[in-house]
Amino acid sequence: MSRLDEPLVARMRGFGTTIFTEMTQLAVHHGAVNLGQGFPDDDPPPAVLDAAKDALDEGLNQYAPGPGLPRLRRAIVDHQHRFAGQRVDPDTEVSVTFGATEAVASAVLALCEPGDEVLVLEPTYDAYLAVIALAGARAVPVALTPPPFADGEVTTAPWTLDVDRLAAAVTPRTRLLLLNTPHNPTGTVLDLATLDAIAAVCVANDLLVVTDEVYEHLVYDGAHVPIAMRPGMAERTVTVSSAGKTFSATGWKIGWAIAPPALTAAVRATKQFLSFSGGTPLQAAVAVALASPDGTYARVAEVHRARRDLLVDGLAGLGLGVTRSAATYFVTADVRAFGVDDAERFCREAPERVGVGAVPVSAFLSRPPTEPLQRALVRFAFCKSDAVIEDGLARLARAPTAFAGHGT
Repeated sequence: MSRLDEPLVARMRGFGTTIFTEMTQLAVHHGAVNLGQGFPDDDPPPAVLDAAKDALDEGLNQYAPGPGLPRLRRAIVDHQHRFAGQRVDPDTEVSVTFGATEAVASAVLALCEPGDEVLVLEPTYDAYLAVIALAGARAVPVALTPPPFADGEVTTAPWTLDVDRLAAAVTPRTRLLLLNTPHNPTGTVLDLATLDAIAAVCVANDLLVVTDEVYEHLVYDGAHVPIAMRPGMAERTVTVSSAGKTFSATGWKIGWAIAPPALTAAVRATKQFLSFSGGTPLQAAVAVALASPDGTYARVAEVHRARRDLLVDGLAGLGLGVTRSAATYFVTADVRAFGVDDAERFCREAPERVGVGAVPVSAFLSRPPTEPLQRALVRFAFCKSDAVIEDGLARLARAPTAFAGHGT
């Protein structure tokens, strides 16, 4: 076989177009309401938009310093102390990246050798598996346990992590835990007891941790605590976040990684050969955004909390079992009440049949689902206007009829 027949390296052949792009393309093609991909309908706050315009007028059009604009690194330090009580150095412990995904990629590529094992919580955001594959490492999924789903009922119970299962997954090859809390797609926020138990496993086994906390300000029930603040974790943790979710600026792609100096040096050594540096005027705007008053952060969370409740109550009213997620942009729902027990099929056909786009939770699994509930779960995004959510619910009301007689 010619190299032209299969040019993609073997470790990446399992990764095609992302499910988010695929479902959005279907939604656009069929004129469907997109409750699949997690991008908000809102713009950033006016003061943040003005800051971006001012930065262009200021002439910030060339490369930023590799670690990021000093003003943004200082703003990240102030933000981390203000909201987490963590004190870090802007020069040796903060790196600005092209979004959170690049921060995760820089960390995993810097810290993992080929053949190393990386623990991930499953369901797993698909970019993590791709990044681990790029590093030549092996992902080891540790399954979260879903709450009970009952038709027409709302559950506030979180997906849970059995920390004994996490500990049992550690082998001599385990190098790193890639953690995500608040968690996409489940909307779970790991509680303090679970974080401390995870920390004990990491310390006992000398594991490094990369933690994706991009939804840190979109918490509606409970509280987010960075694992870097738990005993023994500051020295072994790379904390990743970004401005995209908090400030409705997902297209700006301004993220960051916070880590002790040795880990920061490793992350920077890799990051400089990925995107080098960029987004200079947007970095300046994010520095302004992070200094926003408490009311700005609170309003964003309250808007999304109301949208969550609108979508959750509407889905339950249509007969679905659904989670009232504690955080993020997302809820998970069991679509079997629509007469479909294959969520992937539902999501591929719903844009045409009922005019709604969504994402199957099976897309976040490393293997095809075997349990009936796993096969039937759909992730719906509520980072949309009330009008869009209400339109989506009205269209979904047609699902039982639209899928009747078409099998499962």
